[in-house]
Amino acid sequence: MAKKFWPGPLTLVLPRRKDCPVSLLAGAGLDTLAIRIPAHPVALALITRADRPIAAPSANRSGAVSPTTPDHVAESLGEAVDLILDGGPCSVGVESTVLDLTGSLPAILRPGGVTKAELAETMGEIAEAGDEAHPRSPGQLASHYATQTPLRLNATEVGTGEALLAFGTDVPDGADLVENLSPSGDLREAAANLFAMMRRLDTLNAAGIAVMPIPESGLGAAINDRLRRAAHG
Repeated sequence: MAKKFWPGPLTLVLPRRKDCPVSLLAGAGLDTLAIRIPAHPVALALITRADRPIAAPSANRSGAVSPTTPDHVAESLGEAVDLILDGGPCSVGVESTVLDLTGSLPAILRPGGVTKAELAETMGEIAEAGDEAHPRSPGQLASHYATQTPLRLNATEVGTGEALLAFGTDVPDGADLVENLSPSGDLREAAANLFAMMRRLDTLNAAGIAVMPIPESGLGAAINDRLRRAAHG
C-alpha cells in the first residue's frame, strides 16, 4: 500500500509498538498510530529537513470546516500558531483516506482522497468501520466539518433565502447565491472545491445552504461523508 499510494492521501493505522517514543497525547491514548507521507512538495521538504517523524494535528479547530488554503488556516487558528507555511491551495481538497490495518480485514475509517475501489485493487476485500461513540480516526464524529449556516442535503429545489451548493449542469433556479462544485460533474474537481465553497457560502448570511445530490461513486463517497457530518452539525 505504501509503495503504491505514498506519497499521497492515504493514512495507514498500524499497531503501536510497546517501545514507541511518540507521546500518547499524539495518538489520543490509543494503541495505534496513523502514518502518512503527504505528496505536497512543501510538506515533503519540511519532513526531509526535520529528518524525523512529525506528529501533527489538522490545521483547524476540531469539528470546523477543514482548511484548504493558508488563509483558511489563519481564519481558523489566528494567533494560536506562530507560523504558516504557504504552499498554496490543496490539490485534492478532501482529507486523506484513513485505512485501519489492525483487524482481520482492512477497514476504511474515513473515506478520502484514495477511493475504496483503488484500495480494493491492491488489498482485495475492504470493510467500512465507524464507531461514533469510540472514534478511532479524525472525522468519525457524527457532527464534523460543520458550517454556521444550516446545510440541507439532496436538494432538488432552493428555498427562500437559501444559498445553493450545486453540482453538475442541471442546477435548479431560485438561488441568488450559488457555488458549483463542478459544472461538468467531475468528482475530483468537486472534492478540490468542497471546503472552500462551503466556507464562502457560510459567510453570506443565507437562511440555509441547499446542497444538490452528489453521486456516491469514487470520490463522491468522501464528499458525501463530509456533507452528512456537516449537516448533522
